[in-house]
Amino acid sequence: MIPIKEIRNDSDRIFQGAIQKGEEIEIKKILNLDKELRLLIKQTENNKAERNSISQEIAKMKFENNNPTNLIADMKILSSKIKTSDVRISKLKEKLNTLLKWIPNIPHDSVPIGKDERANEVVRYGGRLPEKNFKIQNHTQLADSLGLIDFSRGAKISGSGFPLYTKQGARLERALINFMLNHNIKRNYTEILTPFLTLSKSMETTGQIPKLAEDMYHVEKDGLYLIPTAEVPLTNIHREEILQELELPIKYTAYSPCFRREAGSYGKDTRGLLRIHQFNKVEMVKFVKPDDSYMELELLTEDAESILQALGLHYRVVCLCTGDLSFAAAKCYDLEVWAPGEKRWLEVSSCSNFESFQARRGNIRYRDENGLVQFLHTLNGSGLATPRLMIGILESFQDKQGKVKIPSVLQPYFGGEVLQ
Repeated sequence: MIPIKEIRNDSDRIFQGAIQKGEEIEIKKILNLDKELRLLIKQTENNKAERNSISQEIAKMKFENNNPTNLIADMKILSSKIKTSDVRISKLKEKLNTLLKWIPNIPHDSVPIGKDERANEVVRYGGRLPEKNFKIQNHTQLADSLGLIDFSRGAKISGSGFPLYTKQGARLERALINFMLNHNIKRNYTEILTPFLTLSKSMETTGQIPKLAEDMYHVEKDGLYLIPTAEVPLTNIHREEILQELELPIKYTAYSPCFRREAGSYGKDTRGLLRIHQFNKVEMVKFVKPDDSYMELELLTEDAESILQALGLHYRVVCLCTGDLSFAAAKCYDLEVWAPGEKRWLEVSSCSNFESFQARRGNIRYRDENGLVQFLHTLNGSGLATPRLMIGILESFQDKQGKVKIPSVLQPYFGGEVLQ
């Protein structure tokens, strides 16, 4: 959350940053509320100081056996005003805080300006483009012919968007998860297994609510949310904590199922694994010193890339423009794999620097070498999401017989070399 002092001192930059993200914020209303609140707090503090002074005078008069009736009457009137003001202050703070939660993080200066994905900038390519001299099948055709995923029975169980992985498909999914966790551990991430439901406060910390509430699955009876990504519980591990500088950077990795209603997916391609409500993902989260966060973003992106390199997939790294950035991110790189059957690039990871945005919402701080307590920076990246990763593997490594060669790094986890 952006501090009100920063908004007060640089409102034009905050307003323009929100506009660049396609967000309209009530900046004048926020500034007016802030002004009213500060004035009321000052008046109330003056009244409390006056009440304390009167209280001392009453005590003095009683000690001197004088009658303080008039002063007592004045103090009662003043106390009533203070009580009314305290209630008003509480309501104003709540109203202001609600508006502040709707202000997005401001894009970093290095982020390209643009309205949508057409303004995104390709940073680099990796891996070799798969060359096929036969008619390529897409992932739904391969999943059907090889018996990997039963979409119709998944829909019968839970509705559309909930794939049922079967036989070799289930084994390949498990192999991907185990491989990626071990890969991240070798790169000095600490493995965590988190809860898959969280409190609303946890979702507020990472910026999912209130902005993205419609896309979340909410268990109303218990006041819990199914996580959309392991980023949420991982980031909240240190909510309301003060870490020591020597502990940073902290690097966590975790597997989790992810649950998303995809409320804004109307009109988008939802075939097969392209856009589903439940999927698996291995996540990476970092807690870092502010001065290091953009260096750590590059390293985080390299960590995610290294998985694609190990799998031998053709991919590209894209720097998202302002209009394509998430609500909470200051800068983000998307990693996209080439899917030859779909004939397009598919996002498998987003590596984001949130700067202090999430840390402020969750009160996550650290004590520096001088003893000063300040907000740290948080980052997260998919390492990686499995559905589109599986699409890339199936479509890139198929042969003319309809078999799929398993990448060598996955074979020990899968227990075989070929899907057939």
